[in-house]
Amino acid sequence: MKPTRPSRYARHRFPAEVISHAVWLYFRFPLSLRMVEEMLAARGIEVSHETVRQWALKFGQSFANQIRHRLPAPGDKWHLDEVVINISGKRHWLWRAVDQHGVVLDILVQSRRNAKAAKRLLRKLLKRQGVTPRVMITDKLASYAAAKRTVMPGVEHRQHRGLNNRAENSHQPTRRRERIMKRFKSAGQAQRFLSVHDQVVNLFRRPAHTNSADHRKARALAFTTWAEVTGLGAGF
Repeated sequence: MKPTRPSRYARHRFPAEVISHAVWLYFRFPLSLRMVEEMLAARGIEVSHETVRQWALKFGQSFANQIRHRLPAPGDKWHLDEVVINISGKRHWLWRAVDQHGVVLDILVQSRRNAKAAKRLLRKLLKRQGVTPRVMITDKLASYAAAKRTVMPGVEHRQHRGLNNRAENSHQPTRRRERIMKRFKSAGQAQRFLSVHDQVVNLFRRPAHTNSADHRKARALAFTTWAEVTGLGAGF
């Protein structure tokens, strides 16, 4: 008996396996849309880079939302950092929060680097995570302290540049993608892409201090989760 095609892929000419694989390639690795097109062509799958872009837009956020729900609860120590990104010749700020394990909790692209922008990030984090951290670690930007007093008054706040390497290192995959994509075209595009990209990175992230056997087990579990969120976990 032929397996039922997931409804989300209805009216698409290509099989669900091809669509989910293309989306995975695009968000998992530092590849351009044309690179993904060529990798699929090497397997005999003729699809345009524009089609891959449309698949990423249509399915990416849905996959990311499901990944988020399947990840373990966040740690109780949050690292926050902001980095400048240039979009159409203008400076924007990518605000990012990760826990002590390096899992990206959330990102927010904003045009300002002030207390109001920091408050927006903290409120978004609290709403999305549903919990308050025990400790918040940031650099010495005064905006964090001002925002924390309003949004998280009871949370311990540590401000020291040397303590925040966890958050600073989490920007590196973004920088790689930014170069491949020849910079983001708009703040909205950056927000949409990174909201998906960081969750895929979370899913396939190699835990620190693991041996090869543990890494293979974690990777197998990640692929199982990916199959579930894309609707290919049963019957394919």
